[in-house]
Amino acid sequence: MPVPEVRFRVDSDRVAACLADLRAELRIPTGFSPEVTAEAERAAVSEPIDLGPRQDHTDLDLVTIDPPDSLDLDQAFTAERRGSGMRVWYAIADVAAFVPAGGAIEAESLERGVTLYAPDGRASLHPEVLSEGAASLLPRGDRPALLWRIDLDSDGVMTDAEVVRATVRSRAKLSYRDVQQDIDGGSAAASLQLLRRIGLSRLEVEADRGGVSLNLPSQEVVAVADGYELHYDQTLPVERWNAQVSLLTGMTTAGLMVDAGVGLLRTLPPAPDDVLRSLRKSAQTLDIAWADDQTYADAVRELGPDRPTHAAFLAVAVRALRGAGYVTFDGEVPEHREHSAIAAPYAHVTAPLRRVVDRYAGEIALAICAGGRPPDWVMHALDDLPSIMGRARSRESALDRNVVDLTEALILEPEVGRRFDAVLTVIDREGRATIQLRHPAVIASLDDPGHAEPGGEITVELTAADPETRQVTFRP
Repeated sequence: MPVPEVRFRVDSDRVAACLADLRAELRIPTGFSPEVTAEAERAAVSEPIDLGPRQDHTDLDLVTIDPPDSLDLDQAFTAERRGSGMRVWYAIADVAAFVPAGGAIEAESLERGVTLYAPDGRASLHPEVLSEGAASLLPRGDRPALLWRIDLDSDGVMTDAEVVRATVRSRAKLSYRDVQQDIDGGSAAASLQLLRRIGLSRLEVEADRGGVSLNLPSQEVVAVADGYELHYDQTLPVERWNAQVSLLTGMTTAGLMVDAGVGLLRTLPPAPDDVLRSLRKSAQTLDIAWADDQTYADAVRELGPDRPTHAAFLAVAVRALRGAGYVTFDGEVPEHREHSAIAAPYAHVTAPLRRVVDRYAGEIALAICAGGRPPDWVMHALDDLPSIMGRARSRESALDRNVVDLTEALILEPEVGRRFDAVLTVIDREGRATIQLRHPAVIASLDDPGHAEPGGEITVELTAADPETRQVTFRP
């Protein structure tokens, strides 16, 4: 008989108590002031703020595709064939229709920057009565939205686009897994079958222009019936296809901004030459094929964390994607305007319920398409948004890393002395190594790797797991 897989988990009450301490330590907000709450409750039951003409597109068969438990739904999608090409309709939640300029909600959202997620809940960017209710693109009647129409040719190349204020109606709240099953089984609606074609064609367009996304091992804390477990995230193909629609919208927005000379771009500088030279040496050591005429993107595009040498190279390859930020402009377009991983100018515009910068970028795109100037409330905030988002991203990264570290320590605490199979991915200049356990989904340090080399498989023994310090230690 096969040996049952060992389940590593920690009970919910223990996690909840430790997460409460972590929130206090990192000063994560746990609620909203009475002023913000009252303003949000009024907005949720009132007519949307009149921000100009709004087209009726409730005839479109839009659907949302998200994790099954999500209620803060920013995007709704449909598509149709148009001659030999395709037309994408992409509705984005019109958060500005519920957030008065200069009001309490706007001030609080600028302070928070992003929604922060933890295994047992979230610190939302906006009060839930809006983010999971009136402003969310739930299938509960008509919703105000920023509606993008993006036309593609038969190869997936964008030929025309515009965005307008609209009233839309989502037909269904779908999950990634259900959509993937329907597409694979041939029972998906025509627009979802087109999502596959659009996603695959856009991935080819991405490769042609030199863009890439690293397929890094991603740890996620998963709620189960009696506690929490750590897994490596298994991304479904439909998630990549859906992400390509979001990227397409962000690149289209950035193109409008650059042409108009006003905007807010998400940027990433090219990797320095010394970093690329170092990565080429690492690839050679690990027998990763990287021809002289290949770019960084070509070398890493098809690598995955399931092979030890690939996992080791990906762990160091991420160094080429550091330094992301935001840049604003009104007049002269900045020289460094591209996002090097996307290989094009790019703007954050598709998640305004969860990321404050998107609300302002969406308003800029609307104004450009309408032939006018962005509203004063947008322009007044423009120069402050890069620093606002920088602080928000730092807080988000700190929470994400500490949640994973805490869960690792809690799950492994009873396992001290146990041996685990791992892959050694990195050895730094001081001789410290990073290992990736096969199960549970732990990525940790190893002070003395012995004679092991990056990309090699190694057996390690857990010597300590301390939830208070959120640290685990291993030895060969």
